[in-house]
Amino acid sequence: MTRHVLILLAAAYGVLLLAVYFFQAHLVFYPEAGREIIATPEQFGLPYEDLHLKTADGVDLHGWYVPVAQARGTVLLLHGNAGNISHRLDTLQMFHRLGYSTLIIDYRGYGNSGGTPGEEGSYRDGEAAWRYLTGQRRIPPCRIVVFGESLGGAVAAWLSARHKPGALVIASGFTSVPELGQQLYPYLPMRWLAHIHYNTRENLRAVAAPVLIAHSPEDDIVPFEHGRALFAAAHSPKQFLELAGGHNEGHIFTRVAWVVALEDFLDKQRDKSCKNTPDGGNIHYHSQG
Repeated sequence: MTRHVLILLAAAYGVLLLAVYFFQAHLVFYPEAGREIIATPEQFGLPYEDLHLKTADGVDLHGWYVPVAQARGTVLLLHGNAGNISHRLDTLQMFHRLGYSTLIIDYRGYGNSGGTPGEEGSYRDGEAAWRYLTGQRRIPPCRIVVFGESLGGAVAAWLSARHKPGALVIASGFTSVPELGQQLYPYLPMRWLAHIHYNTRENLRAVAAPVLIAHSPEDDIVPFEHGRALFAAAHSPKQFLELAGGHNEGHIFTRVAWVVALEDFLDKQRDKSCKNTPDGGNIHYHSQG
């Protein structure tokens, strides 16, 4: 009888392992947690342009560009794994008040973007947004701040390791999916099962831009130690900003003290990042022929 029970338990555990392996995208991506666009920047008093960008593999991405006259810089905002761009209006408003134009996109499979969510796809999505800013908008890379929250921090680190923005900000980020998964599901061998990696720490080691890591000791999804590990992996100049509250409380940068710290960090990097760029960061385009 005992042997029979053990066999059943082993079989059930094996089925669980297979389910986690083949369906782990459903544990990482939550595009259906608010697929509908519930508001626009205009409802927050922000002028904006409604955009549709094409990725290198032909996926149509939906996004907003919120401009600021005489902007101090431009933020590329990469959101977390749930909801869509309309759930980040407070963050758009914050950057607008700080004097930064902002581009925010929905990853493939999120909001009004086409395609299906995936790790490699999200990297292509970030690349498409970067190309839009540096190509169509002709914004010098040194004038761009890449800002990623949670899963967006992984995409932001990947992108910043391949380009050189003026600064990188990661809020509530994790070191990698296998490491976080092992902590969230200690009864499963997640380091072996995970084929979605998002190795933020590894990419962060290749980032040459100044880095700000923001994390809360009270984060109930991504442990505080992940933020500290990311800070340790980053090259100088770097700064750590300790937040408060849980992972999904939202609007983490709306408290005055944190906004002041973020603004101070961005101002310091803004003053330095374009100094070594010819013409102070202006880009010249030469026609051929």
